[in-house]
Amino acid sequence: MYQSKPELPFPTAAERRKELESSYPAWPRNTISRHFSKAVDQYGTLPYLYIHGETYTYQTIWDQALIYAKALVQLGVKRRDHIATVMDNDATYPSLLIAASMLGAVFIPINAMLSKNELGYILSQSDSQFLFIHESVKEKQHGKAVSELLQSDEFQQNRQLEQVILIPTENKIKMDSHFISWERFVQGAENIPYERVMNVWDASDYPDEVAIIMYTSGSTGRPKGVMLTHDMLLRCAYGTCISRAIEKERITFAPLPFYHCFAIIEAMLAMSFVGGSFVSALGASPLRSLELMEKYQVNDYLCVPSTLVPLLNHPKVHEFDLSHLFAMWCGAAPSPIPVWQRAVDTLGLTEIITGYGQTEVASSGVTTEIGDPLERISTRVGRPKLAGISGMPEFNYHAVEYKTIDPETGTALNKGSVGELAVRGVTVTHGYYKKPEETAKTIDKDGWLRTGDVGRIDELGYIQLLGRSKEMYKVSGELVSPREVETVISEHPVVAQVSVIGVPDKLTTEIGGAFIELNDGESMTRKEVIHWCSEKLARFKIPRHVWFITTDDWPLTSTGKVQKFKLQDIAKEKLQQL
Repeated sequence: MYQSKPELPFPTAAERRKELESSYPAWPRNTISRHFSKAVDQYGTLPYLYIHGETYTYQTIWDQALIYAKALVQLGVKRRDHIATVMDNDATYPSLLIAASMLGAVFIPINAMLSKNELGYILSQSDSQFLFIHESVKEKQHGKAVSELLQSDEFQQNRQLEQVILIPTENKIKMDSHFISWERFVQGAENIPYERVMNVWDASDYPDEVAIIMYTSGSTGRPKGVMLTHDMLLRCAYGTCISRAIEKERITFAPLPFYHCFAIIEAMLAMSFVGGSFVSALGASPLRSLELMEKYQVNDYLCVPSTLVPLLNHPKVHEFDLSHLFAMWCGAAPSPIPVWQRAVDTLGLTEIITGYGQTEVASSGVTTEIGDPLERISTRVGRPKLAGISGMPEFNYHAVEYKTIDPETGTALNKGSVGELAVRGVTVTHGYYKKPEETAKTIDKDGWLRTGDVGRIDELGYIQLLGRSKEMYKVSGELVSPREVETVISEHPVVAQVSVIGVPDKLTTEIGGAFIELNDGESMTRKEVIHWCSEKLARFKIPRHVWFITTDDWPLTSTGKVQKFKLQDIAKEKLQQL
């Protein structure tokens, strides 16, 4: 652990990468459980996870995983069985993931914020046989929801579900007779000898088998289960360590939901390559975040703009000792140069990056690089991240490669041309679970996956993201990229966050609408927004409608992304009032 802000002789990025490469001279093809067992051998007594005021070492997490693996065997879990979780962040989470891996079972982390009907669909479509649930997560009563699903004829007809294990929370409910209590589940481990689990583990050691099925958000259509292998997940995590030059025993603040690939890969798995640890604080307020960052002397901050900006705006931000913090990865949405500059000045950061990826690419495919100027970080999402030994020669020793294609024909475009981004590589999914038609539409015979994102690749290989293809809109026949308009507006010094959508218009079919959050204490008018845009954008790109909102008004996903389809609903209501 570094006891102060990195100064010379703090190792350079190149020196830190060299140290990591010396620990992994060749790519070790492992399952998640095999990889973690080796991490325990090396880092067993070191902290791995800080959560709910408790500290869990690598050895503690492993010991829990072994108990859970025994209990799963007692429950009847076999290789390739499907184990789903609907859970809040908890120390049992990584241990359950490791335990499932030991048995060769497939782990299915489900978004804990979903409704009963959404849970029912995913549990049925995923063929989940075993389910772990917290009886409640925030306002969601999952124990009650699953109990009702089990009494539904429609769910019964389509389910493979055999056992439901209920993990109690503070909000006690009457135990459904269909459920197994957490205590009974754990006690089942006593009936299984250690040698039996070791034999099952040895017989389930297949790095190229599916480790996780992770469901996409499904903002359009039904959610799709992205199949990711052990090797894909570990290659992406190691690539993060190389590209970010993560040193041994780094402490990362990660206020992210464990069911999301960002948390699983960039925190749970990445830290295990270097004996690092992470602080889980899902939903923590800016003040609580600052308290935890000081308490655990964190070196690194994984965040999104919707959590970063309120933290920077907190009136007590300068009262905390953040002298150990030097690195930050802020992703999910664009931020203007002033926000990046404030982060550098306020938090004393020396290494900041942003990135871009999706579940289908095992989290992050590209990142900006250490030392990139703020202008590049604010206008580009990166280029294929360094991969070291986890890369492949056919991808220029990266894990992935990107190109732009014509969205209509699929034909590759020249570098610099605007088109749909396509990606292929060793961390790219081979398909969606039980959705062959969706898979065929998305992934071609050469392994190129259509991302649905529009962008261009510049002369240095950096991707400029222009938005989702379905978010583009036409004004009098002219195509407009919301991201381009957002970038221009975000450059205004009083703007904290902005999101642009297309809204119906009788004259032009569609027109731009901008939702804008201002920095604390600042003011701005619609006329000033339009004047600012008129100097930088063609007339048809300038939003006609401007709505100013506060931090609490943004409709966000559980990972901090703005839900533009909900902004559409808000805009519709506002337009009806005109």
